[in-house]
Amino acid sequence: MAALSADQRPDLLAQAAEELGADPFEQIGEGTHFAQPALFIAGLAHWQAAGAPEAGFYAGHSLGELPALVAAGALDAAAGLRLAVVRGRLMEEASAVRPGGMVAALGGSEEVVGKVAEEFGLTLANDNAPGQMVLSGDAEKVGEARKALRAAGAKAIRLPVAGAFHSPLMEPAVPGYREALAATAFSPVEGAFSCITAAPFGDVRADLLGALTEPVRWRDTLAAMQAAGATAFLETGPGDILTGLSRRTLGETVESRSLAAEIELPVPAEEAAGA
Repeated sequence: MAALSADQRPDLLAQAAEELGADPFEQIGEGTHFAQPALFIAGLAHWQAAGAPEAGFYAGHSLGELPALVAAGALDAAAGLRLAVVRGRLMEEASAVRPGGMVAALGGSEEVVGKVAEEFGLTLANDNAPGQMVLSGDAEKVGEARKALRAAGAKAIRLPVAGAFHSPLMEPAVPGYREALAATAFSPVEGAFSCITAAPFGDVRADLLGALTEPVRWRDTLAAMQAAGATAFLETGPGDILTGLSRRTLGETVESRSLAAEIELPVPAEEAAGA
């Protein structure tokens, strides 16, 4: 991510270093206040390296909504990065105030996952694909839910995240992010889908704000885009997780592929110098 970002978007990397006081890629494991700006830059760097392909529809999973709106022409890249910086900082601060966690349930039925969520007072934070859901909430309850999911036959993985994202525990982050969104200019755009409403963005600021505390409805978002006419899904960013979710959700009815595998990565400067 770092090499490609430096090659394709040195402007954003410099901006992030100035606003954060450090290179976000060098500190990416130190918290979501570094990880979110890094992922924002990497998403746009991969998209640009792939030729900045235009699409009929755009969507992003959680933070990915910001680079998706940039690619769609609704948001300036520098402004989007500022939002990513603020979002990451506020969510990390909220996690300190109300500690929480997240657990992925793989292979369990929706009924089982729903019952576990209700039993332990957790939120269904991500409905990613059939058989792949994520619960979010109080850290101790997440641990108990993990045991219950495994006992019910599901594969349960505690996610290495800073807090209970996409749940009411992120409420402390809402006022500050609302203020940052109000100060940001957005252009009207068609074809950009919110992963919270699983529909084209209406009030962009309200939809982005809702993403702090409301579930990511990725399965529904993919289905809505397909119903609107999408016949192929191209993933930009450092990986192919969303490609896998698309294939799991829509099967062979659409083409799904990751552009990351098609990008020729730059050689880091120290390697080029023979270090």
